[in-house]
Amino acid sequence: MAVNLYFQRLRTISDYMLNNFKDKEVAIPGTERPERKMGDDTIAHRRVRTNGVWLHVAEKGKGPLVLLIHGFPELWSTWKYQINRLAEQGYHVVAPDMRGYGDSDSPPDPASYIVFHVVGDLIGLLDELQEEQAFVVGHDLGAEVAWHLCLFRPDRVKALVNLGVPYRPPAPVKPVPFLTRLFGEGFYISQFQEKGRAEKSFSRYDTLTVLKKFLLVNGPDLLDAPPGVEIIDFLETPSSLPPWITEEELQFSASKYDKSGFTGALNYYRAMDLNWELLGPWKGAKIRVPTKLIVGDEDAGFQSFGTKDYIEGEEFRSIVPDIEVIIIEGHHFIQLERAEQVTDEIISFFGNRSLV
Repeated sequence: MAVNLYFQRLRTISDYMLNNFKDKEVAIPGTERPERKMGDDTIAHRRVRTNGVWLHVAEKGKGPLVLLIHGFPELWSTWKYQINRLAEQGYHVVAPDMRGYGDSDSPPDPASYIVFHVVGDLIGLLDELQEEQAFVVGHDLGAEVAWHLCLFRPDRVKALVNLGVPYRPPAPVKPVPFLTRLFGEGFYISQFQEKGRAEKSFSRYDTLTVLKKFLLVNGPDLLDAPPGVEIIDFLETPSSLPPWITEEELQFSASKYDKSGFTGALNYYRAMDLNWELLGPWKGAKIRVPTKLIVGDEDAGFQSFGTKDYIEGEEFRSIVPDIEVIIIEGHHFIQLERAEQVTDEIISFFGNRSLV
């Protein structure tokens, strides 16, 4: 029971790597890519000093603050459509490159990536923006950060929309040893633990190919390489792109990873066990911030290991009492694949909050 519970939580981390698209060259109705020009000069950029690091932030608009938190292995630019739409609706939208990513600082020590430091970055960002509260949207690992922002500092969050990842309380099982026992040394999280190992294997490919292998993987349900094989070698490079992302967008991200490397992004995984050790005091705590969870019905994380039953059941609602769950047609990258629909859900939810 405990093992299954903890694995359900950890499976959400790998969702980025578990997208299955058939007929990728054919636009699926409702998934046509909205316009997102990478050179959009209406979005301002600056670096903000917070919690001992410099974060690069993209921002646009005036009004109540909306904070957008990306996941692995993405950047602020995954939110381009949402930035423009929300700004048009009268919000001040801020999307940082999280620490370790893009043009933000990338401390080398994995201990610098525990959730307390990452949440501290966001609190410092709110302070720098002179905002007492923000509306928050998170996706993938960014959703995990957003949940913990609400857990630690609910006074700073007006309302939350999370994409794909439900909140799960700290479990009694330490994650990395458990996953390694369960899946072996070829499991991607296990391979990511050793400093330099994944970075060395990634370096055999150009950065664009690395991103395609992870973001657009069309492979097994588990990223578990055979014995003696590195996960990056095990993953295939897709021959075509789904309609919700372009070569230009991937090239933009690749150019940033060319400069930053992958160590910062990988350090979030290397901090997993330390996070587990430090989160014990929050056992039994509830998330009381008004929240909407949006999940794609074909997201591998939704379909696997009891996650669907958990999201639709009473246990989740007992831990997050003020929760609205929306299940839509789509996969894991729903902020891209279903950009218009997801943004409409965000706008309607935030617009209905009495604090707007």
